Amino acid sequence: MRGRKRAVVGALLILIGAFWWFSRPVPLSEEDLPDHLPDPANGERIFHAGGCASCHAAPGAESRDRDVLSGGLALDSPYGVFSVPNISPGMKHGIGDWEPLDFANAMLRGISPAGRHYFPSFPYTSYARMSISDVLDLKAFLDTLPASDQENAPHQMVFPFGFRRALGIWKRLYLDQNFVMAIDQEDALLERGRYLVEGPGHCGACHTPRNRVGAPRLDQWLSGAPVMEGEGRVPDITAEGLADWSEGDIGFYLETGMDPDFDVVGGDMVKVQENMARLPAEDRQAIAAYLKRAGTGAH
Repeated sequence: MRGRKRAVVGALLILIGAFWWFSRPVPLSEEDLPDHLPDPANGERIFHAGGCASCHAAPGAESRDRDVLSGGLALDSPYGVFSVPNISPGMKHGIGDWEPLDFANAMLRGISPAGRHYFPSFPYTSYARMSISDVLDLKAFLDTLPASDQENAPHQMVFPFGFRRALGIWKRLYLDQNFVMAIDQEDALLERGRYLVEGPGHCGACHTPRNRVGAPRLDQWLSGAPVMEGEGRVPDITAEGLADWSEGDIGFYLETGMDPDFDVVGGDMVKVQENMARLPAEDRQAIAAYLKRAGTGAH
């Protein structure tokens, strides 16, 4: 009996050790960062493509205050209530004291400066497809915005989703730097559209259904999904879902908020459209070109 108990304890210790090893954060190192002079102007372009102000501006902020990224929005979900953080240059509760490597690890690996896993309510599963140079440019732009030292509430997670260490296993299964849709890489416009939609734009975060553990179902890429925070459904924006829209219709919608039937954008898409309207016309054209092919080459 004593030998059997020792064997059981030994097996448990091995399992715990294996879990701890495979769930550990795996951050980037300084050697992974390119020799790059950050470009805040490009960072602003990425900022609008990602719609950062849509979530990180204070709830109810006026348009003139949208650049104060103090956070505070509460996102209700089946996994708990996520509190959107302060990403202003504030030194105490913002990210003003973050090094470029800290920011790159947050965006591309979902790891905090303290070495803890971030919950994937922060859409790093999309940002993982971004180039490091764009990430560094984005940080340079964020550093030019007004600082706020607003402290926000902690997340309120539903058991067992609050166990951060388990996210290391989740990431091994679902954090993928590869693009979802196969395209002709000789088509520069289409390649740009794929980058914007699948990377900084994180369109799949809302428009793709999720499995039971909150991971996007790539086999149903952009095919529509239940509204995470309430009732209703986020629409299908694959080529099939947008069959009645031309590329010009999509680009015009992203610029003006008006669809082919002359209806005006509503709901959460209002903020997305306002951000897209601030992109160069060629970026909206690239997004439209991608969406008119989306769903045909996804894995």
